[in-house]
Amino acid sequence: MSAVSQRLSDLGYAAGWRAARLLPASTGSVMFSLGADLAAKRDGDGVRQLRKNLARVVPQADEVELDELTRRALRSYARYWHEMFRLPSMDHREVSRKVGGLITGVENLDAALAEGNGVVMALPHSGNWDAAGVWLASYLGGFTTVTERLKPESLYKRFVSYRESLGFEIVPLTGSSSAMRVLLKRLRENKAICLVGDRDLTNSGITVKFFGEQTRMPGGPARLAATTGAALIPAGCWFTEDGWQVRLHPRIRVKDREEVPAATQALADIFAGDIAAHPTDWHMLQKFWIADLEPELRDALEETAKS
Repeated sequence: MSAVSQRLSDLGYAAGWRAARLLPASTGSVMFSLGADLAAKRDGDGVRQLRKNLARVVPQADEVELDELTRRALRSYARYWHEMFRLPSMDHREVSRKVGGLITGVENLDAALAEGNGVVMALPHSGNWDAAGVWLASYLGGFTTVTERLKPESLYKRFVSYRESLGFEIVPLTGSSSAMRVLLKRLRENKAICLVGDRDLTNSGITVKFFGEQTRMPGGPARLAATTGAALIPAGCWFTEDGWQVRLHPRIRVKDREEVPAATQALADIFAGDIAAHPTDWHMLQKFWIADLEPELRDALEETAKS
């Protein structure tokens, strides 16, 4: 992305945060939904990839059903962005109350923390994970997460400031050992870490089967659990008509690093179950399965897997 494109992207996000706070919630919701419908009609690269991804998640859908699923998924994605832009000015106690009223599996989190080794929570790009984070920050007094180092730096700082305002501790994903040191320290302090676990941003993930085809998912959540003895808890998020549903699944036990691939496959299986039940709330507009990647990248991944 060029410097000009990066700057325009930064200005666009800044405008979104300002506009969403100024507009009445109902007006903003309608506008974002209309934007999603317009994107569906334009049928750009991201929309076509979303449709292709949904065809794997809902293989029984015919062409008409896929069109409708794609439109609804784009509306769900637009809802996420609208809520994200509004969250800093929303009543966080009310958000936490609404999430807490529907969340299931909190006993799995409580039991894990009672063991004293911390918790690694892994979740897919589904629903509104920021709203879920507001609840978690309130319930635990805070938690730590990792975020991609966006460009330009001003845009990255906007996202860090946004999520810190919700009570999250942010660690940048830089590829260095500094982020890992922070995460290990938090787990030794018996705290919680949340990591998005469906999309591999490093191209060095673990190959898993997902809806019958191979993809790669980050091995970080399972590796952290194996290294520290922390509980690995899969989480699912999706939208309700006027709120958010969160499910905290029972822990996946990872005794050592040899079990990391199996634990990552178990994560994939649990993610798939939640996504299959709520396919339009999975916000995956990128190429995700290995079969969809460019041949050069597929070959590079195969070489990495052999080494």
